[in-house]
Amino acid sequence: MISSDNLLQLEAKLAAEEESQAFSGVVRISNDRQPLFERSYGMATRRWDVPVDVDTRFDLASVTKLFTSVAVLQLVDAGRLALDQYLSSLLDLAGTTISADITIRQLLTHTSGIADDADEEAGESYEALWEDRPNYSVTRTADFLPQFAHRPPNFEPGAGCRYCNCGYVLAGLALEQVTGTGYREHIQSRLFEPAGMASSGFFHMRDAVPNVAEGWDPVHDDEGGIAGWRQNIYSYPPIGSPDGGAHCTAADLVRFMDKLRAGELLSPALTEAFFTPQVTHHHQNDGGSIHYGFGLEFEVDDAGRVRSFYKDGINAGASALVRHYPVAGLTVAILSNSEDGAWIPARLIDEAVQGST
Repeated sequence: MISSDNLLQLEAKLAAEEESQAFSGVVRISNDRQPLFERSYGMATRRWDVPVDVDTRFDLASVTKLFTSVAVLQLVDAGRLALDQYLSSLLDLAGTTISADITIRQLLTHTSGIADDADEEAGESYEALWEDRPNYSVTRTADFLPQFAHRPPNFEPGAGCRYCNCGYVLAGLALEQVTGTGYREHIQSRLFEPAGMASSGFFHMRDAVPNVAEGWDPVHDDEGGIAGWRQNIYSYPPIGSPDGGAHCTAADLVRFMDKLRAGELLSPALTEAFFTPQVTHHHQNDGGSIHYGFGLEFEVDDAGRVRSFYKDGINAGASALVRHYPVAGLTVAILSNSEDGAWIPARLIDEAVQGST
């Protein structure tokens, strides 16, 4: 649990972050499906000074991968896919560098070895992809293929682990092949609606959709102050895909996690597997490691106990985090319409949880 004093301190600190323009977004903390804390901060659009409210929908960036993973696992539960099924049994990979031996499991656990379109762990910029290709031309899942299908793989399937956005693009293509339905339509009808996520969806940047936050990042002057703001409309594709870009409210994101934990979206066996670390990735640059599941990431202590599990997402003009603390029984959702917005609240909440347990 988290104390009322810690929540009051958190509220004051977040208000200060809003005042300094370091945070714009929504924070929600729940326990047993009951909200303990829900506040909104900053501007949903800086062009018109429209404030955020708790029902504002935000771009989740890579948190979207959780929806892709659950939708694929639901097909496994239904017997329409198998985790160890070869991707090549579903998709024609001829003429690409994508191995015929990659499995669905490897796509979901970042162990496929395929090269990403932008290897951010190696310092490549995702935003730079759109300097030579119109971002508005990439709206279907298959439109992503030319960006990575011919790049040399990082390793043989199953021989390593490396975070890979495009593994989820391929998982989305497999889903489309099996269901005969577009990715976004499938997630909307087979996941969002059954899960009671009535406010969630995929919204095109060109469309005037009510209560959807616009993404803005600060432009700094020579002294580090904020000289202005830049919108993210040219930074990535204009509508969500299997690896990122769904929109949610904080309440819907917590609702999704709670229903998943309660076994309402997957079978008991796959629910247990979803909340169990599957592989360990050792970072090459700093010597650290991270535990991956089927989309989730796990914080594990020295005794091997899971302190928290989470998924975060970051893009130009967007950052998000959903996190559950098993011991404290808390589920946290942080949504922001700036690239750096979610991380200070995440640290403050983590410190508050540590101070209460």
